[in-house]
Amino acid sequence: MSQETPSHPTPDMLLTEIDHIAIAVRDLEAAIEFYRNAFGAEVDHREVVESDGVEEALLKVADSYIQLTVATRPDSPIAKSIEKRGEGLHHVGYRVDDCAAALEAMVAAGATPIDKAPRPGSRGTTVAFVHPKGAFGTLIELVQE
Repeated sequence: MSQETPSHPTPDMLLTEIDHIAIAVRDLEAAIEFYRNAFGAEVDHREVVESDGVEEALLKVADSYIQLTVATRPDSPIAKSIEKRGEGLHHVGYRVDDCAAALEAMVAAGATPIDKAPRPGSRGTTVAFVHPKGAFGTLIELVQE
């Protein structure tokens, strides 16, 4: 039995860890209270990201976060997501050392970028989003610290 050679060379691993799991909520205070009561989780970082129309509360879990996120305006991606699908899992943030290189690799693999180039994110990070179409139904955020 012979082994087939892949048609594409396997790239070096670009993901360093899960940065966060983002959950879209209607009531940020109620969601924070729920996670505090259920898990003893406390807010590690809180920020309004005006460019995205969201307020986020990050709950630290080891070296990753649960990102509770609420819309600050009706035209924000979170508002549109909740209107269409209700509250719940919004996206997964993957930590990378080089956001531009990771975005380029994803596009080369067939992904559709939402952000054409990396941009500033919360906590002083650099981020880029990749559309769920072409990423097996998952909205992906690449996060470089």
